[in-house]
Amino acid sequence: MSIKFQETQQMFFNFKIMQDVDYRAIDLFAGIGGIRLGFEKAFKDKIGFVFSSEIDKYAKITYQTNYDDTPYGDITKIKEEHIPSHDILLAGFPCQAFSIAGLRKGFEDTRGTLFFDVARIARYHKPKVVFLENVKGFKNHDRGNTFSVVKKTLEDLGYKVFAEVLNAKEFGVPQNRERIYIIGFLDHDIEFEFPKPPNKPVKLGDILEHKVDDKYTISDKLWAGHQRRKLEHKKKGNGFGYSMFTPSSTYTSTISARYYKDGSEILIEQKDKNPRKLTPREAGRLQGFPDSFQIPVSDTQAYKQFGNSVAIPVIEMLADNILKALEK
Repeated sequence: MSIKFQETQQMFFNFKIMQDVDYRAIDLFAGIGGIRLGFEKAFKDKIGFVFSSEIDKYAKITYQTNYDDTPYGDITKIKEEHIPSHDILLAGFPCQAFSIAGLRKGFEDTRGTLFFDVARIARYHKPKVVFLENVKGFKNHDRGNTFSVVKKTLEDLGYKVFAEVLNAKEFGVPQNRERIYIIGFLDHDIEFEFPKPPNKPVKLGDILEHKVDDKYTISDKLWAGHQRRKLEHKKKGNGFGYSMFTPSSTYTSTISARYYKDGSEILIEQKDKNPRKLTPREAGRLQGFPDSFQIPVSDTQAYKQFGNSVAIPVIEMLADNILKALEK
């Protein structure tokens, strides 16, 4: 079942009011709009968003609050012809096992996956740029078959494809976060270059709040459990367990969507107290979100949303190089 006629009309109305921008963009699997934010910072008034899609109701609340733009729902239910024409397609799509391993059918190999929706929209609209983000392991997923199918599908759709793994800790945020970025250009004359890491010195203390509510200090019971499990892992010869950091730490572990559960992946040392979790605002800063970014949801949802999002400075530098490539 596709979206309602009125919603379709509204989409095309959005498209009409964006005619004066240089580049029209859509934001798929939008989350809280991290990729959008990076592109808006780089492109400034040259970009306008004509469509966004996100299925999570709490992420949609945060997106609407910050962009005054409510994303449409399940992209698998929206026909490509109902999406406005656009120049740039952004998608931090979820990684799924592809139902058909290998490179036998290209586009058809993506059926049953959410990348299929990216591909069918790109095939219909032929945007100038397709920008994809995923976890580092995506490149080697299913012995490299998943990445190969995605790359070949984009190439079959007419795109010149560039791919690289970048680490957020080298781009101005104190977080060890490696992600793969796959960028396709319809213009094969473009020679895109990934940004060189500025390696700007940062430390965790740069993003920590000075006064933190005691509710973020973990309980005696939880702290005892963390220590016990870490000791058990150590006896088994592995390094699993909680990770402790101080304000002088140059970077933390990767924050994930499950951070809300116990905070064990990133604990902040406190003098004469149990360690504490990051606050939601600190979690946002760890991803490079400005303090002006509003958090209208519960702490639990905020942790999930920031953990699922992207490192804004990385996206901004990538977007800046994309703009240069397009206008060269």
